[in-house]
Amino acid sequence: MCEAGKSDHHSAERCVDFPVSVVLPAGGTGERTGLQTPKQFCTFLGRPLISYTIQAFESMPWIQSIVVAVAKENMDLMTDIIQRFKHRKVRAVPGGSTRHRSICNGVLALGEEERPAVGRPKVVIIHDAVRPFVEEDFLCKIAMAAKEQGAAGAIRPLVSTVIATTSEGYLDHSLERAKYRASEMPQGFTYDVISQAYQRCSESDFEFGTECLHLALQYCGTNAKLIEGPPTLWKVTYKRDLAAAESIIKETLSRSACVITGGLAEAVNLADALRKAVGALDMELDIVPDLMGDNARCLLKEWNFIQVSVSHSCLSEVEAILVALEAENRALLHPVVVIWVHFSRTDELPVSERAPTAITELASTAKHRNILIYGIQLKQSKVMLLSYISHLYILGCTHILICIGINVPSSATKRMDRNFKSSVI
Repeated sequence: MCEAGKSDHHSAERCVDFPVSVVLPAGGTGERTGLQTPKQFCTFLGRPLISYTIQAFESMPWIQSIVVAVAKENMDLMTDIIQRFKHRKVRAVPGGSTRHRSICNGVLALGEEERPAVGRPKVVIIHDAVRPFVEEDFLCKIAMAAKEQGAAGAIRPLVSTVIATTSEGYLDHSLERAKYRASEMPQGFTYDVISQAYQRCSESDFEFGTECLHLALQYCGTNAKLIEGPPTLWKVTYKRDLAAAESIIKETLSRSACVITGGLAEAVNLADALRKAVGALDMELDIVPDLMGDNARCLLKEWNFIQVSVSHSCLSEVEAILVALEAENRALLHPVVVIWVHFSRTDELPVSERAPTAITELASTAKHRNILIYGIQLKQSKVMLLSYISHLYILGCTHILICIGINVPSSATKRMDRNFKSSVI
């Protein structure tokens, strides 16, 4: 099992052993962005914003289903997004004229789930479609608190002081900032609490209300547990926020990698040294012998893979990675980088110069599927030194590619870097 992935997913699954579903209200018009396209459908890095939010929830095994409530005129667009990016846990339902009406429609849809394998959830998570950065450990806290308390919500400290004004536009009074918090998403409720709250609330609540936690308190007597959330909970509201979201996603893509060792001693030693080298850069490495069984979960969380081989016959291991990535439709969402590190037992020519037909054909085919293969050859007679890390921009995404120096002068390292960047084998 991949070490980081194992810790994150298994700890969450041990805690969340009950059905959890998600409602994403996505019926907004996005007036504050100043764009004709509603912000949830704005595209960057080849995908609409809402697809990133859906992906965040789909990557959590304990989330059983996701309902997206969209304006009727955008139903076809949302259906196309679900199909194009092969979102498997999602279905779209018509939203309402207000936020509460859209959420209510989503909750009702969960109670009328048509798929036999997906029953009514114990807990419903409500989240904004334009908040794509959801951390699993925090969502787990919300789900657990909702199950125990009936309702739970994220909060953040206020950044600015809140003031009240008179009708003439003068200062009336200000609030003591330390006593107040900003209500954020996600919020969680037991299905019974949130469904009853919407059954009992008034037309005025439907038309003008925005706070689900208040409905649970007013109509069900459920006092929500409030949990301070991470700073990543921010919402894409203005046009400039789209650029910020794109930047964060680029950084996220290069934050971690999976090293497949095949269980070989040389490969394991290399992976351990590599982990030490990149640790100072706040980059995480999952080290696994293969991608079989529980280790296959690495396919759901990584965008960068390093396959370490000791013979040409191990090219089949790279082919196995490609097959696994295809099965998970991983490259539909972002470009995937696969680095093949080959240990040479002799002084044979580097892979890039030899360029065997089988390798070049494999890389060429993979590139058309949005999977980029890079190759590095190491001579075992040399002392390996992990000395160079290069950021390579691929299709607009930043991926950290690991370039391994072999005790060569800095000038030679620079030449190797240039060759490495241009030698997609």
